[in-house]
Amino acid sequence: MILAILFLGTLVLLITGVPIFAGLAISAIVASVLETGSIQGLADIFVGEIDSYLLVAIPLFALMANIMVRTNVVDDLFRFADVLTRHLPGGLGIATILSCTIFAAISGSSVATALTIGSVAVPQMRRYGYSTSRAAGTVAGGGTLGILIPPSGPMILYAVVSNASIGALFIAGILPGLLLAAIFAIYVALSSWRSDDEQVRPMARPGEVYAAARAALGPLLLPIAVLGGIYSGLFTVTEAAAVGVVGAMAIAFFVYRSLTWRILYESALGAAMTATMILMIVAASSLFSHVLTIARLPNQVLDFVADLGLSATPFLLAVMAVIFILGMFLEAVAIILITTPIVLPVLIALDVDLIWYGILLVINLELAMLTPPVGLNLFVLKATTRAPLKTIIRGALPYIVILFLFLGAMLLFPGLATFLPRTAGYS
Repeated sequence: MILAILFLGTLVLLITGVPIFAGLAISAIVASVLETGSIQGLADIFVGEIDSYLLVAIPLFALMANIMVRTNVVDDLFRFADVLTRHLPGGLGIATILSCTIFAAISGSSVATALTIGSVAVPQMRRYGYSTSRAAGTVAGGGTLGILIPPSGPMILYAVVSNASIGALFIAGILPGLLLAAIFAIYVALSSWRSDDEQVRPMARPGEVYAAARAALGPLLLPIAVLGGIYSGLFTVTEAAAVGVVGAMAIAFFVYRSLTWRILYESALGAAMTATMILMIVAASSLFSHVLTIARLPNQVLDFVADLGLSATPFLLAVMAVIFILGMFLEAVAIILITTPIVLPVLIALDVDLIWYGILLVINLELAMLTPPVGLNLFVLKATTRAPLKTIIRGALPYIVILFLFLGAMLLFPGLATFLPRTAGYS
Protein backbone atom coordinates (compact mmCIF):
# COMPACT_ATOMS: atom_id res chain seq x y z
CA MET A 1 0.00 0.00 0.00
CA ILE A 2 2.70 2.47 1.02
CA LEU A 3 4.84 1.64 -1.99
CA ALA A 4 1.87 1.95 -4.33
CA ILE A 5 1.17 5.43 -2.99
CA LEU A 6 4.81 6.42 -3.35
CA PHE A 7 5.31 5.28 -6.91
CA LEU A 8 1.89 5.37 -8.53
CA GLY A 9 0.98 8.57 -6.72
CA THR A 10 4.20 10.25 -7.75
CA LEU A 11 3.90 9.11 -11.39
CA VAL A 12 0.28 10.26 -11.64
CA LEU A 13 1.13 13.65 -10.16
CA LEU A 14 4.11 14.14 -12.48
CA ILE A 15 2.15 13.07 -15.58
CA THR A 16 -0.62 15.55 -14.72
CA GLY A 17 1.91 18.38 -14.72
CA VAL A 18 2.56 18.86 -11.01
CA PRO A 19 6.12 20.15 -10.39
CA ILE A 20 8.60 17.39 -9.59
CA PHE A 21 9.33 18.59 -6.05
CA ALA A 22 5.62 18.82 -5.25
CA GLY A 23 4.89 15.36 -6.64
CA LEU A 24 7.68 13.78 -4.60
CA ALA A 25 6.80 15.67 -1.42
CA ILE A 26 3.03 15.10 -1.56
CA SER A 27 3.38 11.36 -2.16
CA ALA A 28 6.00 11.04 0.58
CA ILE A 29 3.94 12.99 3.14
CA VAL A 30 0.76 10.98 2.45
CA ALA A 31 2.68 7.70 2.62
CA SER A 32 4.40 8.77 5.85
CA VAL A 33 1.10 9.65 7.51
CA LEU A 34 -0.40 6.30 6.54
CA GLU A 35 2.68 4.39 7.69
CA THR A 36 3.54 6.21 10.93
CA GLY A 37 0.44 8.25 11.69
CA SER A 38 2.32 11.56 11.78
CA ILE A 39 4.61 13.89 9.87
CA GLN A 40 6.95 14.41 12.79
CA GLY A 41 10.54 14.93 11.75
CA LEU A 42 9.80 15.48 8.05
CA ALA A 43 10.56 19.21 8.28
CA ASP A 44 14.00 18.51 9.76
CA ILE A 45 14.73 16.04 6.96
CA PHE A 46 13.51 18.50 4.32
CA VAL A 47 15.70 21.36 5.56
CA GLY A 48 18.67 19.21 6.53
CA GLU A 49 19.09 17.77 3.04
CA ILE A 50 19.82 21.16 1.48
CA ASP A 51 22.02 22.36 4.36
CA SER A 52 25.12 21.24 2.47
CA TYR A 53 28.24 23.11 1.37
CA LEU A 54 28.44 20.98 -1.79
CA LEU A 55 25.07 22.26 -3.01
CA VAL A 56 26.46 25.80 -3.21
CA ALA A 57 28.03 24.67 -6.49
CA ILE A 58 24.58 24.50 -8.13
CA PRO A 59 23.71 28.23 -8.09
CA LEU A 60 27.33 29.14 -8.86
CA PHE A 61 27.56 26.94 -11.96
CA ALA A 62 24.11 28.19 -13.00
CA LEU A 63 25.29 31.79 -12.64
CA MET A 64 28.43 31.09 -14.69
CA ALA A 65 26.34 29.58 -17.48
CA ASN A 66 23.78 32.40 -17.43
CA ILE A 67 26.47 35.07 -17.75
CA MET A 68 28.15 33.30 -20.67
CA VAL A 69 24.88 32.68 -22.50
CA ARG A 70 24.04 36.39 -22.38
CA THR A 71 27.24 37.40 -24.21
CA ASN A 72 28.31 36.69 -27.80
CA VAL A 73 30.09 33.52 -26.73
CA VAL A 74 27.98 31.16 -28.87
CA ASP A 75 28.66 33.04 -32.12
CA ASP A 76 32.41 33.04 -31.45
CA LEU A 77 32.48 29.38 -30.43
CA PHE A 78 30.61 28.29 -33.53
CA ARG A 79 32.77 30.45 -35.80
CA PHE A 80 35.91 28.95 -34.28
CA ALA A 81 34.60 25.40 -34.68
CA ASP A 82 33.55 26.08 -38.26
CA VAL A 83 36.96 27.48 -39.18
CA LEU A 84 38.63 24.34 -37.85
CA THR A 85 36.35 21.86 -39.61
CA ARG A 86 34.97 23.45 -42.77
CA HIS A 87 37.38 21.58 -45.08
CA LEU A 88 36.14 18.20 -43.81
CA PRO A 89 33.16 16.23 -45.15
CA GLY A 90 30.20 17.44 -43.13
CA GLY A 91 32.26 20.29 -41.79
CA LEU A 92 29.28 22.29 -40.50
CA GLY A 93 27.83 19.23 -38.78
CA ILE A 94 31.18 18.50 -37.14
CA ALA A 95 31.42 22.16 -36.13
CA THR A 96 28.00 21.80 -34.52
CA ILE A 97 29.13 18.77 -32.51
CA LEU A 98 32.35 20.57 -31.51
CA SER A 99 30.38 23.66 -30.45
CA CYS A 100 28.02 21.49 -28.38
CA THR A 101 31.04 19.85 -26.74
CA ILE A 102 32.59 23.17 -25.75
CA PHE A 103 29.30 24.74 -24.68
CA ALA A 104 28.47 21.65 -22.62
CA ALA A 105 31.51 22.45 -20.47
CA ILE A 106 29.95 25.85 -19.78
CA SER A 107 26.22 25.19 -19.44
CA GLY A 108 25.92 21.80 -17.69
CA SER A 109 22.54 21.35 -19.37
CA SER A 110 21.46 19.31 -22.37
CA VAL A 111 18.44 21.46 -23.12
CA ALA A 112 20.42 24.71 -22.84
CA THR A 113 23.11 23.32 -25.14
CA ALA A 114 20.60 22.19 -27.78
CA LEU A 115 18.66 25.45 -27.60
CA THR A 116 21.65 27.80 -27.66
CA ILE A 117 23.76 26.02 -30.28
CA GLY A 118 20.67 25.17 -32.33
CA SER A 119 19.74 28.83 -32.71
CA VAL A 120 23.06 29.42 -34.48
CA ALA A 121 23.84 26.07 -36.12
CA VAL A 122 20.53 25.03 -37.68
CA PRO A 123 20.12 28.11 -39.93
CA GLN A 124 23.74 27.75 -41.10
CA MET A 125 23.35 24.05 -41.83
CA ARG A 126 20.13 24.66 -43.77
CA ARG A 127 21.89 27.40 -45.74
CA TYR A 128 24.61 24.98 -46.84
CA GLY A 129 22.27 22.23 -47.99
CA TYR A 130 21.48 20.11 -44.94
CA SER A 131 17.93 18.85 -44.65
CA THR A 132 15.96 20.09 -41.67
CA SER A 133 15.91 16.53 -40.31
CA ARG A 134 19.70 16.13 -40.39
CA ALA A 135 20.37 19.62 -39.07
CA ALA A 136 17.95 19.27 -36.15
CA GLY A 137 19.05 15.71 -35.42
CA THR A 138 22.70 16.76 -35.24
CA VAL A 139 21.93 19.50 -32.72
CA ALA A 140 19.61 17.24 -30.71
CA GLY A 141 22.28 14.54 -30.52
CA GLY A 142 25.13 16.94 -29.81
CA GLY A 143 23.04 18.68 -27.19
CA THR A 144 22.92 15.52 -25.07
CA LEU A 145 26.61 16.08 -24.33
CA GLY A 146 25.48 18.90 -22.03
CA ILE A 147 24.86 16.51 -19.12
CA LEU A 148 27.81 14.15 -19.70
CA ILE A 149 30.62 16.67 -20.06
CA PRO A 150 31.11 18.47 -16.71
CA PRO A 151 29.89 20.56 -15.05
CA SER A 152 26.66 18.57 -15.13
CA GLY A 153 23.51 19.25 -13.14
CA PRO A 154 22.37 15.59 -13.10
CA MET A 155 25.82 14.52 -11.89
CA ILE A 156 25.55 16.88 -8.94
CA LEU A 157 22.09 15.55 -8.07
CA TYR A 158 23.22 11.94 -8.30
CA ALA A 159 26.27 12.71 -6.15
CA VAL A 160 24.10 14.30 -3.46
CA VAL A 161 21.64 11.40 -3.37
CA SER A 162 24.30 8.65 -3.49
CA ASN A 163 26.94 10.44 -1.40
CA ALA A 164 29.42 9.96 -4.26
CA SER A 165 32.19 12.47 -4.95
CA ILE A 166 31.09 15.30 -7.27
CA GLY A 167 34.70 15.93 -8.24
CA ALA A 168 35.23 12.28 -9.17
CA LEU A 169 32.02 12.26 -11.22
CA PHE A 170 33.01 15.42 -13.08
CA ILE A 171 36.42 13.99 -13.94
CA ALA A 172 34.87 10.64 -14.87
CA GLY A 173 32.63 12.36 -17.41
CA ILE A 174 35.49 13.94 -19.37
CA LEU A 175 36.79 10.89 -21.26
CA PRO A 176 33.37 9.36 -22.10
CA GLY A 177 32.12 12.80 -23.11
CA LEU A 178 35.01 13.44 -25.50
CA LEU A 179 34.79 9.90 -26.90
CA LEU A 180 31.07 10.26 -27.54
CA ALA A 181 31.60 13.65 -29.19
CA ALA A 182 34.26 12.11 -31.44
CA ILE A 183 31.92 9.25 -32.41
CA PHE A 184 29.16 11.74 -33.23
CA ALA A 185 31.61 13.73 -35.38
CA ILE A 186 32.78 10.60 -37.22
CA TYR A 187 29.18 9.65 -37.93
CA VAL A 188 28.48 13.14 -39.30
CA ALA A 189 31.54 12.98 -41.55
CA LEU A 190 30.74 9.51 -42.90
CA SER A 191 27.06 10.23 -43.49
CA SER A 192 27.84 13.57 -45.20
CA TRP A 193 30.51 11.94 -47.36
CA ARG A 194 27.97 9.42 -48.60
CA SER A 195 25.11 11.88 -49.13
CA ASP A 196 26.98 15.00 -50.28
CA ASP A 197 24.75 17.14 -48.06
CA GLU A 198 27.39 19.85 -47.87
CA GLN A 199 30.02 20.92 -50.33
CA VAL A 200 33.48 20.78 -48.78
CA ARG A 201 34.86 24.31 -48.39
CA PRO A 202 38.48 25.43 -48.60
CA MET A 203 40.70 24.91 -45.56
CA ALA A 204 40.96 28.03 -43.42
CA ARG A 205 44.14 30.05 -43.68
CA PRO A 206 46.33 30.28 -40.54
CA GLY A 207 45.31 33.91 -40.11
CA GLU A 208 41.62 32.97 -40.05
CA VAL A 209 42.23 30.23 -37.49
CA TYR A 210 44.23 32.62 -35.31
CA ALA A 211 41.54 35.32 -35.47
CA ALA A 212 38.74 32.87 -34.65
CA ALA A 213 40.73 31.29 -31.81
CA ARG A 214 41.57 34.69 -30.37
CA ALA A 215 37.90 35.74 -30.42
CA ALA A 216 36.85 32.51 -28.68
CA LEU A 217 39.82 32.31 -26.31
CA GLY A 218 37.95 33.35 -23.17
CA PRO A 219 35.11 30.82 -23.36
CA LEU A 220 37.60 28.14 -24.47
CA LEU A 221 39.85 28.68 -21.45
CA LEU A 222 37.10 29.00 -18.84
CA PRO A 223 36.05 25.32 -18.70
CA ILE A 224 39.71 24.27 -18.91
CA ALA A 225 40.50 26.40 -15.86
CA VAL A 226 37.48 25.11 -13.91
CA LEU A 227 37.95 21.42 -14.70
CA GLY A 228 41.74 21.65 -14.56
CA GLY A 229 41.51 23.07 -11.05
CA ILE A 230 39.29 20.19 -9.96
CA TYR A 231 41.47 17.55 -11.66
CA SER A 232 44.68 18.91 -10.16
CA GLY A 233 43.18 19.17 -6.69
CA LEU A 234 43.70 22.94 -6.63
CA PHE A 235 39.96 23.60 -6.13
CA THR A 236 37.07 21.77 -4.59
CA VAL A 237 34.03 21.60 -6.86
CA THR A 238 32.36 24.48 -5.02
CA GLU A 239 35.52 26.60 -5.22
CA ALA A 240 35.84 25.76 -8.91
CA ALA A 241 32.27 26.96 -9.46
CA ALA A 242 33.13 30.26 -7.76
CA VAL A 243 36.25 30.60 -9.94
CA GLY A 244 34.01 29.94 -12.96
CA VAL A 245 31.67 32.78 -11.99
CA VAL A 246 34.55 35.24 -11.56
CA GLY A 247 36.03 34.06 -14.87
CA ALA A 248 32.71 34.43 -16.69
CA MET A 249 32.25 37.96 -15.32
CA ALA A 250 35.81 38.90 -16.33
CA ILE A 251 35.33 37.54 -19.86
CA ALA A 252 31.97 39.29 -20.26
CA PHE A 253 33.35 42.60 -18.95
CA PHE A 254 36.88 42.77 -20.37
CA VAL A 255 36.65 40.65 -23.54
CA TYR A 256 33.10 41.14 -24.80
CA ARG A 257 32.51 44.43 -22.97
CA SER A 258 28.89 43.44 -22.58
CA LEU A 259 28.50 42.93 -18.83
CA THR A 260 25.96 45.47 -17.65
CA TRP A 261 24.03 45.69 -14.41
CA ARG A 262 20.95 44.51 -16.29
CA ILE A 263 22.72 41.42 -17.66
CA LEU A 264 24.16 40.68 -14.22
CA TYR A 265 20.71 41.02 -12.65
CA GLU A 266 19.07 38.79 -15.29
CA SER A 267 21.85 36.22 -14.94
CA ALA A 268 21.54 36.17 -11.15
CA LEU A 269 17.74 35.88 -11.40
CA GLY A 270 18.00 33.00 -13.88
CA ALA A 271 20.56 31.22 -11.69
CA ALA A 272 18.41 31.74 -8.59
CA MET A 273 15.35 30.28 -10.32
CA THR A 274 17.32 27.25 -11.54
CA ALA A 275 18.99 26.66 -8.18
CA THR A 276 15.73 27.08 -6.24
CA MET A 277 14.00 24.53 -8.44
CA ILE A 278 16.84 22.01 -8.07
CA LEU A 279 17.22 22.51 -4.31
CA MET A 280 13.48 22.10 -3.76
CA ILE A 281 13.61 18.84 -5.73
CA VAL A 282 16.60 17.63 -3.69
CA ALA A 283 14.81 18.46 -0.44
CA ALA A 284 11.60 16.74 -1.56
CA SER A 285 13.58 13.69 -2.64
CA SER A 286 14.92 13.37 0.91
CA LEU A 287 11.34 12.85 2.11
CA PHE A 288 10.80 10.29 -0.65
CA SER A 289 13.97 8.43 0.37
CA HIS A 290 12.99 8.58 4.05
CA VAL A 291 9.65 6.91 3.40
CA LEU A 292 11.33 4.31 1.18
CA THR A 293 13.56 3.46 4.13
CA ILE A 294 10.60 3.22 6.49
CA ALA A 295 8.87 0.88 4.03
CA ARG A 296 12.14 -1.12 3.76
CA LEU A 297 11.96 -1.19 -0.03
CA PRO A 298 15.76 -0.99 -0.52
CA ASN A 299 16.17 -3.97 1.81
CA GLN A 300 13.46 -5.90 -0.03
CA VAL A 301 15.16 -5.24 -3.38
CA LEU A 302 18.48 -6.33 -1.90
CA ASP A 303 16.93 -9.54 -0.57
CA PHE A 304 15.26 -10.18 -3.93
CA VAL A 305 18.53 -9.78 -5.81
CA ALA A 306 20.30 -12.04 -3.31
CA ASP A 307 17.62 -14.73 -3.68
CA LEU A 308 17.99 -14.64 -7.46
CA GLY A 309 21.76 -14.82 -7.16
CA LEU A 310 22.23 -11.97 -9.62
CA SER A 311 25.72 -10.66 -10.25
CA ALA A 312 26.52 -7.03 -10.98
CA THR A 313 26.18 -7.20 -14.78
CA PRO A 314 22.65 -8.68 -15.02
CA PHE A 315 21.47 -6.32 -12.30
CA LEU A 316 22.91 -3.30 -14.10
CA LEU A 317 21.32 -4.43 -17.38
CA ALA A 318 17.94 -4.67 -15.66
CA VAL A 319 18.33 -1.25 -14.03
CA MET A 320 19.41 0.37 -17.31
CA ALA A 321 16.37 -1.14 -19.05
CA VAL A 322 14.03 0.26 -16.40
CA ILE A 323 15.66 3.70 -16.55
CA PHE A 324 15.40 3.74 -20.34
CA ILE A 325 11.65 3.05 -20.13
CA LEU A 326 11.20 5.70 -17.43
CA GLY A 327 13.15 8.12 -19.63
CA MET A 328 10.38 8.01 -22.22
CA PHE A 329 7.94 9.54 -19.73
CA LEU A 330 9.87 11.34 -16.96
CA GLU A 331 12.49 14.05 -16.76
CA ALA A 332 16.07 13.20 -15.85
CA VAL A 333 15.86 14.77 -12.39
CA ALA A 334 12.83 12.69 -11.40
CA ILE A 335 14.48 9.49 -12.63
CA ILE A 336 17.62 10.11 -10.58
CA LEU A 337 15.73 10.91 -7.40
CA ILE A 338 13.25 8.03 -7.68
CA THR A 339 15.61 5.22 -8.71
CA THR A 340 18.87 5.97 -6.90
CA PRO A 341 17.69 5.40 -3.30
CA ILE A 342 16.26 2.02 -4.35
CA VAL A 343 19.24 0.63 -6.26
CA LEU A 344 22.00 2.18 -4.13
CA PRO A 345 22.09 -0.53 -1.40
CA VAL A 346 22.23 -3.23 -4.09
CA LEU A 347 25.04 -1.45 -5.94
CA ILE A 348 27.04 -1.26 -2.72
CA ALA A 349 26.33 -4.91 -1.89
CA LEU A 350 27.43 -6.00 -5.38
CA ASP A 351 30.56 -3.82 -5.08
CA VAL A 352 29.64 -1.73 -8.11
CA ASP A 353 31.72 1.42 -8.47
CA LEU A 354 29.29 4.28 -7.80
CA ILE A 355 31.20 6.60 -10.14
CA TRP A 356 30.92 4.09 -12.98
CA TYR A 357 27.21 3.65 -12.30
CA GLY A 358 26.78 7.43 -12.27
CA ILE A 359 28.23 7.68 -15.78
CA LEU A 360 26.03 4.81 -16.99
CA LEU A 361 23.04 6.61 -15.50
CA VAL A 362 23.89 9.90 -17.20
CA ILE A 363 24.37 8.23 -20.61
CA ASN A 364 20.97 6.60 -20.20
CA LEU A 365 19.52 10.00 -19.33
CA GLU A 366 21.05 11.34 -22.55
CA LEU A 367 18.89 8.78 -24.35
CA ALA A 368 15.89 10.16 -22.46
CA MET A 369 16.57 13.55 -24.06
CA LEU A 370 15.99 12.01 -27.50
CA THR A 371 13.28 9.38 -26.97
CA PRO A 372 9.63 10.34 -27.46
CA PRO A 373 7.12 11.09 -26.12
CA VAL A 374 9.01 13.27 -23.59
CA GLY A 375 12.38 13.82 -25.29
CA LEU A 376 13.12 17.39 -24.26
CA ASN A 377 15.75 18.02 -26.94
CA LEU A 378 13.25 16.99 -29.61
CA PHE A 379 10.77 19.63 -28.45
CA VAL A 380 13.51 22.27 -28.16
CA LEU A 381 14.45 21.67 -31.81
CA LYS A 382 10.81 21.60 -32.83
CA ALA A 383 10.39 25.07 -31.37
CA THR A 384 13.66 26.26 -32.97
CA THR A 385 13.04 24.87 -36.47
CA ARG A 386 9.22 24.77 -36.50
CA ALA A 387 9.55 21.40 -38.23
CA PRO A 388 7.20 18.46 -37.58
CA LEU A 389 8.23 16.35 -34.63
CA LYS A 390 8.52 13.22 -36.79
CA THR A 391 11.09 15.02 -38.96
CA ILE A 392 13.25 15.79 -35.93
CA ILE A 393 12.87 12.27 -34.53
CA ARG A 394 14.04 10.86 -37.87
CA GLY A 395 17.17 13.01 -37.69
CA ALA A 396 17.83 12.00 -34.07
CA LEU A 397 17.47 8.23 -34.64
CA PRO A 398 21.15 7.64 -35.57
CA TYR A 399 22.24 9.38 -32.37
CA ILE A 400 19.88 7.20 -30.33
CA VAL A 401 21.51 4.12 -31.86
CA ILE A 402 25.00 5.51 -31.15
CA LEU A 403 24.06 6.22 -27.52
CA PHE A 404 22.71 2.68 -27.11
CA LEU A 405 25.96 1.21 -28.42
CA PHE A 406 28.02 3.61 -26.32
CA LEU A 407 26.10 2.64 -23.18
CA GLY A 408 26.91 -0.99 -23.97
CA ALA A 409 30.60 -0.14 -24.39
CA MET A 410 30.62 1.64 -21.02
CA LEU A 411 29.09 -1.46 -19.41
CA LEU A 412 31.81 -3.64 -20.93
CA PHE A 413 34.70 -1.26 -20.21
CA PRO A 414 34.18 0.49 -16.85
CA GLY A 415 37.75 1.79 -17.01
CA LEU A 416 36.57 4.41 -19.49
CA ALA A 417 34.75 6.04 -16.57
CA THR A 418 37.10 5.20 -13.69
CA PHE A 419 40.55 5.77 -15.21
CA LEU A 420 40.72 9.56 -14.88
CA PRO A 421 39.29 9.74 -11.33
CA ARG A 422 41.84 7.19 -10.16
CA THR A 423 44.74 9.05 -11.76
CA ALA A 424 43.46 12.20 -10.05
CA GLY A 425 43.65 10.47 -6.67
CA TYR A 426 40.00 9.53 -6.14
CA SER A 427 39.69 5.98 -4.78
